[in-house]
Amino acid sequence: MPGRAYEDAAACEDRTTPSGGALPLCTVEEAMERRHSVRSFTGQRIEGPVLAALCDELDACNREGGLRMQVVLDEPRAFSSMLARYGKFANVRNYVAIIGKTADDLDGRAGYYGERLVLAAQALGLNTCWAALTFSKRQVRRLAGPEERLVCALALGYGATQGRPRKSKAPEDVSRAAGKPPEWFERGVRAALLAPTALNQQKFRFELLPDGKTVRAQTLSGAYTAVDLGIAKYHFEVGAGTESFAWV
Repeated sequence: MPGRAYEDAAACEDRTTPSGGALPLCTVEEAMERRHSVRSFTGQRIEGPVLAALCDELDACNREGGLRMQVVLDEPRAFSSMLARYGKFANVRNYVAIIGKTADDLDGRAGYYGERLVLAAQALGLNTCWAALTFSKRQVRRLAGPEERLVCALALGYGATQGRPRKSKAPEDVSRAAGKPPEWFERGVRAALLAPTALNQQKFRFELLPDGKTVRAQTLSGAYTAVDLGIAKYHFEVGAGTESFAWV
C-alpha cells in the first residue's frame, strides 16, 4: 500500500522547523535559483511541519490546476526497478504521482503545477527530480482512477547532495522580440532557462508580441515537450511577474 500522505491534524497546525526556523526557508525566486535535479536521497523522513506545508501546497495546486497529484511516502518500489537504476536513482522512498483526468491540456497543466510544487518543496528544504520514464509506471499507475492518466512522477526527499547546474541555451536561443525587450521579459526568459526539461532539451520558445504586453509560449516537437512548456511557463511567470504581461 502507498505510504500515508498526511500527518495528523496537530502536526498540520505547526509551521516552524524543529529548530524553530520559519517555513518556507527561502522565496520562490531563491528556490528557482537553488533547485537542481537530485536522484540520490538520504533516509531522513519527510514529516511534521515540512510535510504539512508540502501537502497544503499540493492541495492548492490540485484545486487550481484540476489535477489529482498525490504524495506517496515510504514506498521504495516505484524507484527500485531496472529503469530507475538506469536513471541513477538511489534510495528514493517518497514521490509525487502527477495524475489528472485525460484532456488535451493535461500535460501542460501537469508541468506548470508540478513545477510549482517542486519549487515549494525546494523552499521547504527538500529536493526533487522529474521522472517520465525511469520509474515503475506499473507501480504508480495504479493510483490513477477511471478516465485519469499518470503523466509523470517526482522523486522527493532530502537529497544526498544538492545537485549541480547543467548546461543551458542562451536567452536569444529561446526568445524573440521586436527591438529591445523590456526588463521583465528578459527576467522571464532567464527564469525559464532554469527550468528542468526532458533530456535538457529546452525546446520552448517565448515571443513578445508587438503590443509589448502579450507573450506567446510555444514548443518544438519532442518527447514530453508539452510538460516541459508548462514547467517553463511557470518559471517565466515567477521571473517576469504575472502583473507584467498576459499569455496569448
